[in-house]
Amino acid sequence: MADLLVQDLNMTFTNPQTGAAVEALKNVNFTLKKGELLSVLGPSGCGKTTLLNLIAGFINPTSGGLSLGQSSIKGPGVERGMVFQQGALFEWLSVARNVDFGLRQKGISPEESESLVEKWLDIVGLQGFGDTPTYQLSGGMQQRVALARCLVNDPDLILMDEPLGALDALTREKMQSLVLELWKETGKTIMIITHSVEEALLLGERLFVMAPRPGRLHKEYNLPFAEMGLKQSLREVKQDPQFNDVREEILSMIWDMEEEIMGKV
Repeated sequence: MADLLVQDLNMTFTNPQTGAAVEALKNVNFTLKKGELLSVLGPSGCGKTTLLNLIAGFINPTSGGLSLGQSSIKGPGVERGMVFQQGALFEWLSVARNVDFGLRQKGISPEESESLVEKWLDIVGLQGFGDTPTYQLSGGMQQRVALARCLVNDPDLILMDEPLGALDALTREKMQSLVLELWKETGKTIMIITHSVEEALLLGERLFVMAPRPGRLHKEYNLPFAEMGLKQSLREVKQDPQFNDVREEILSMIWDMEEEIMGKV
């Protein structure tokens, strides 16, 4: 496992209709230590998903550098795993065939692959579902499959793009607890993009608030709530006075950004 280093990162897109340059990210710098849990939020258009896609290697920056350990990030790699909002699963395949997809690409033997799939399905609470067609699963169960598919490949860094945004409130809370448990049990480095302030507080021992136009890191928090969520229910954590204070501070911060974007201030 290795640290993620983001140095002087800039990303500019060209509007295909007008030809105008649009600064999506400007001068983004941070280090994510191995084993840390980072959540990132901010108003729409602040570059959250662009930042995640750059780290995943799906796109390359206009300038600046990205590295994981001693290796520069120039494209996708097996050391980085991605969990999308809708899971991006092959719904016509069984649960097991979804989870072992990466293992098959790496040429892992069927025997070892089967053992690893069973292990991770058990960890995410889907034991016995390996032969089930994926399309028959609920949204929450499909996200468990997506987590197992990511983790079975043993990435150093797990990237999550709104992984729980499409779930109902109760399922979302259960999945938030699962993410915390997996973080603690595996020691993986995890970076989560979310639009939910509550979720960012619960799932980030570090939290970045991003500001838009151009996208940049506006404020960083170091928080106790992820660790607290490992020892007590998330509902209890959300009743903590400090949790409410930080939530209100961030909500006001993002509200002011949205007002500025709309030209009301």
